[in-house]
Parts: sequence; structure tokens; C-alpha cells
Amino acid sequence: MSTNKKRIMVSDSMSAAGWEILASRDDVEGVKFPYMIGRDEFQALLRAQNGVHGMILGMTRIADAELDAAQGLQVIARTGVGYDAIDVPALSKRRIPLMVVGTANSPSVAEQAMFMMLQLVKRGAELDALCKGGNWAQRLTYLPGDLFEKTVLIIGFGRIGTRTAKRCQAMDMRVLVHDPYVPAATISAAGCEPVTDLDAAVAQADFITLHCPKTQETTGLFDTARIARMKKTAFLVNTARGGLVDEAALHAALTSGVIAGAGLDVLDREPPDPANPLLKLPNVIISPHIAGVTKEAAARMAVQAVRNVLSVFDGAPVRDNVVNPEIYG
Repeated sequence: MSTNKKRIMVSDSMSAAGWEILASRDDVEGVKFPYMIGRDEFQALLRAQNGVHGMILGMTRIADAELDAAQGLQVIARTGVGYDAIDVPALSKRRIPLMVVGTANSPSVAEQAMFMMLQLVKRGAELDALCKGGNWAQRLTYLPGDLFEKTVLIIGFGRIGTRTAKRCQAMDMRVLVHDPYVPAATISAAGCEPVTDLDAAVAQADFITLHCPKTQETTGLFDTARIARMKKTAFLVNTARGGLVDEAALHAALTSGVIAGAGLDVLDREPPDPANPLLKLPNVIISPHIAGVTKEAAARMAVQAVRNVLSVFDGAPVRDNVVNPEIYG
């Protein structure tokens, strides 16, 4: 390894599109490491590099121990937008920026939310099983529904929530938005209805889709009491983060007819315990935290993650993608 090059630790989960950009620069070199590497093994790998200037990570955990092992670190970039596994204060203390990929995967997550709403209301899984099971004659016992003229409540009006709203509007839905951090005028200008009373909005919605970060404020946002306010015919979709929905409360509601169904791309524990009762329910569809990782999004995220790192090396960081901008004073 050349000591004149900036060394970047890169998760082997990064798409080839990112590697192509790295290969075009003769002043950097990427060191690939396993996506599922253990913490002790990763720390040892960092120490063995004798200097690490950047990291491009999937879900690798980063805290003081990893930062101590990486001498000369200037930037960490994620090939995604979440950073639950990274100790941001530890980075800020060292004045190291943490960067995410902005809007690179936002369209993909918005599409997954729409897919789940459609799959649930159109009873896709049930009708597919009916046909494959030779029960065509029973089709009228599984009547699907429409999105047309239904009310959707979008919680969180950021990069993904705004895109989900546009897709819902295209389906002629009434779109309510709850986001206490976005001005009501901004929501109204997007053709949506701002709502401040979350519980009142929950009671109106035929579909609820979550697009907010996981914080102290949002953890357990949908507990027994709030789920009980939903319509019996309503569907809950979560493509944001596990922990926003109380899984025990959701299971109880789904098995007792409190709500009609749910679509989950995220769970409290990932991968889930095979005994998780939600996995057994016919009115739940689950995907393995894959909403933002389509083939196209993976390429976009890889490209942006590499550009983020290079922007720091080049002295012009992409400030909009920095999670801890306070390090710049």
C-alpha cells in the first residue's frame, strides 16, 4: 500500500458503481472489509492499516474503540441515511464528519411504502395463494380494495415522506401530514393537509405510513393506545425504523381485529427471532429492511458515499449530507 494515498475502509456491501469512482482517483485506495465483520476483528483490521483516512460503511458499529484504532481518520460515510449504529457524539468530539447519502435511496423507500399499501389493500398475497391453490372459485370471498379517494396519514415529511406524498396524490388519495418540524405552509404548498393533533389524524386515516427517524420522541410512537385509535379497516406501514411501533401491541391489534393489516420493512430485532409472532400472521407483509436497497438505489448510494468522502479529502465537504455540521463551527 502506498503511504502517499488516502486509505479508505470500504464495506464489501458497496455497489461496484462506487468502486469505479475510487478507481478513477490515483490519490486514494480502498481496503475492502466484510459487511458482517465482528467488532474485535474490525478494530484489529483498523490497527493493522497503520492509518485510516476514511470509512464507507454499511451497518458496521462505530464508537470510541473503533475510532481509537483508526489513526488519522478524517470522515465516515454511510451507504444509507440511517446511523443508529454510529456514536455521533464520539465523532463530533474528534471533529470527524459523519455523512449520509441524502436523497439517493428516497425514491426507493417511497416506492416500497406504496407497494406495501397496494399489496395490503389489493390482498395480493391472499389472491396469489388462492389461485395457486386451485381455489379460483373463491375469489369473491377475498375482495380487494382501492387507494382511490382513501385518506393516508404520512408521519415525517422529509426526503422520503415528501416523495411518498406525491405518489399517494397520484393515486387520488387525500394526504394528511404530521411533522412538527416542518412548517404547515410547506406541507400545504405540497398539496397536503398539515395536522398537529396526531391522535385525531390517526382516527381519520385508512393508511398510516411512517417516515420519521427513531428518536426518544418517536420510539414507541404507535403503542397500544395509539393503535386503538385507528380504524378497524386501516393499515399501518413502517419503512422507517424498528422501534417506532410496539410489536406486541401491533400483534395484539392484528389478531383481535383492531386494525386490518400491516406492512413492515423494519423490526425491533433484525434479523428477527424465528419465533416472532408477527411472522405467522396472514394480514402482515414483511420485507428484510430492504426498502432503500434496490439495485438502482445501491448504485446511487455507493456513488454518493464515495463522493462524500472525496469531498472531505478535497476540502469541500457536501455540507447538506453531514449529520454533525456543528463540527465546522
